[in-house]
Amino acid sequence: SCYASQHCNCSSMGLDFIPPGLTAKITVLNLAHNRIKHIQSQDLQQAVNLRALLLQSNKISSIDEDSFQSLAKLELLDLSNNSLAHLSPLWFGHLFSLQHLHLQGNSYRDLGQSSPFSGLRNLSSLHLGNPWFSVIRQGNFEGIELLHKLWIDGSNLNQYEQGSLKSIKEINHMIINIRDSNIFSEIVRDLLHSVSWLEVRRIALSIAAEMRVLRVMSSSFAKKISLRKILLTDDTVPEIASILEDMPKLVELELVDCRLIGTGQWKMQIQAKQSKTLRVLTVKKLSIEEFYLFTDLHAVEDLLSLFTRLTVQNTKVFLVPCRISQKLRSLEYLDLSANLLGDMSLEHSACQGGWPSLQTLNLSQNSLSDLEMTSRSLSHLGNLIVLDISQNNFGEIPDVCEWPENLKYLNLSSTQIPKVTTCIPPTLEVLDVSANNLKEFGLQLPFLKELYLTRNQLKTLPGAAPIPNLVVLSVRRNKLNSFSKEAFESFRRMELLDASDNNFICSCEFLSFIHHEARIAQVLMGWPDKYVCDSPLAVRGALVDTVHLSMMECHRSLVVSLICVLVFLVILLLVAISYKCHIVWYLRMMWAWLQAKRKPKRAPPKDVCYDAFVSYSENDSDWVENTMVRELEQACPPFRLCLHKRDFVPGKWIVDNIIDSIEKSHKTLFVLSEHFVQSEWCKYELDFSHFRLFDENNDAAILILLEPIQSNVIPKRFCKLRKIMNTKTYLEWPAAEEQQEMFWENLKTALRS
Repeated sequence: SCYASQHCNCSSMGLDFIPPGLTAKITVLNLAHNRIKHIQSQDLQQAVNLRALLLQSNKISSIDEDSFQSLAKLELLDLSNNSLAHLSPLWFGHLFSLQHLHLQGNSYRDLGQSSPFSGLRNLSSLHLGNPWFSVIRQGNFEGIELLHKLWIDGSNLNQYEQGSLKSIKEINHMIINIRDSNIFSEIVRDLLHSVSWLEVRRIALSIAAEMRVLRVMSSSFAKKISLRKILLTDDTVPEIASILEDMPKLVELELVDCRLIGTGQWKMQIQAKQSKTLRVLTVKKLSIEEFYLFTDLHAVEDLLSLFTRLTVQNTKVFLVPCRISQKLRSLEYLDLSANLLGDMSLEHSACQGGWPSLQTLNLSQNSLSDLEMTSRSLSHLGNLIVLDISQNNFGEIPDVCEWPENLKYLNLSSTQIPKVTTCIPPTLEVLDVSANNLKEFGLQLPFLKELYLTRNQLKTLPGAAPIPNLVVLSVRRNKLNSFSKEAFESFRRMELLDASDNNFICSCEFLSFIHHEARIAQVLMGWPDKYVCDSPLAVRGALVDTVHLSMMECHRSLVVSLICVLVFLVILLLVAISYKCHIVWYLRMMWAWLQAKRKPKRAPPKDVCYDAFVSYSENDSDWVENTMVRELEQACPPFRLCLHKRDFVPGKWIVDNIIDSIEKSHKTLFVLSEHFVQSEWCKYELDFSHFRLFDENNDAAILILLEPIQSNVIPKRFCKLRKIMNTKTYLEWPAAEEQQEMFWENLKTALRS
């Protein structure tokens, strides 16, 4: 489980203990998702160079006090989602290099009477808490002065001693999952000057009275506030806005996966009073149950005018009122992706005078369908440089469109465009038309530097003359199978060509040309890693030195031809062997045998309607039909014989006819001659009778030797005939007339037996 870099992955192996034999060479040990219950002193004693130890999602309930004593170089320790009922300071006393500690998801109720982390001077991130975590005491965080991230899962936290977090002088990102607004207020009071980014999760802010408790936040020096999975109402939104406006250093507000009950009928006017710093607003997956009744946000017009970056994703926005757009005078970045904007609503949202400073606009995953109308609606945005309208459904596009004059970047990927036209603005420097089923690309784009054509149907590279300044070209996952020398030589300025995941036929000549004559700095072909290039080119992103291609890569056509010839010769040989050894015969016989075995061993008595089924060769039909049949069927009492010429059912498979006739007859008469042993169907009839003979252990077969047969004349495949002739008495047709009367008497006696 250990790799060359000494990373050992033993996760999900069903281990009940830490495996023995760990050495000083190991730097990363992953034991997550096992069944380990106890960590003993000697388990990690030799792993002195361990940098990361992952023990999450086990069943650890006890740890010896000196278990981590030898891990002075450990930087990451993950003990989350175990069964630790308490935390001991002795566990972490020798972890002088520890930077990341994860202890969430255990069963401890507090952190003890003192600080378990006092010796962790290099700690950067700490994750604490669980559903039973209820108490934070003074001194629990002594020894920690700086943290990049502190995550406290305190969903059931009900006791917080004032000043417990004051010892931490600086926290870049504080995440707290809490429900009690009073406890939250006390925690915030201790973090007013130390937290840069405060993220609050799952607290309910549904009534105005709860907001008064949080008024302490207005004195916080936090630069970013994130509210995740928070319940908001029309009553509390103005209160929150008022608190945030008073925060002296707040720059960014983020709402993620929150729920708003209301329609925007806020009772107080929200105005930009003291806040001169709030510039960034991000709203993602805001659930508004009655979003179609939501007002036009006139109450927050003054507040919106401050923003330079605004993101509203996946929130069912179908219209931005023109008055609001005109108020967003400072807005430089606007992301309205994954919403419900259509062509008409975009025209109204991007009205004259709206978004005058906008430089970047993301309208991906909306309901836009008319590219000409979309471009015209945005054409007055003189400062717009970047436009993302991917994952809309434009389909056919016109030849002429009106675009913003300074547009440099356009993303039209996954927009169902079957063909690019001169609608594409010539001012572009970056164009992405991936995933559009394009079969060709021939636009005149003199300033274009980057072109992305991934997941299309291209069979040739786009021409270089119309795009002379191209630096980066991606044609991954197309249908390219070769490059011409002219195509390579024409891209004089190109630095990166990504042509991986295509249908290239790799030849020695082709690869040699790419390596020796192409002037492109980096080429990604996506060939297997064994291919090594003798110039500074890349194969799957790795720079390599020499070329070593096998016979298959260099002479694919020749190798394929040789394989086809060999396959043909093998098939020819098998056919010859089959003919010589009668394999086809045996296969047909096997099928017939299976058919016979599926039938009942004995037909019901009511279905037996013949005294005998006669098996004979066509060459012996004169004797059978004119001599034997007349003698037996005109006897007194007469015998009823079954003959294939007379009694087989027309249209029925011959094998089924044979099987049914034998099953419906008391006896089977075999008229043996040299002609008989040359007949395949006689062989079938003999075998089916033999099945009955042995399956039912009776004397159903009667042999009549019409003429003497030499043993060397009987083919080897007639093994059953040889066996029957050696084990059963047969009647021999006499040439003398005086002996023929005795022959008929014996035959009739055998048929009656």
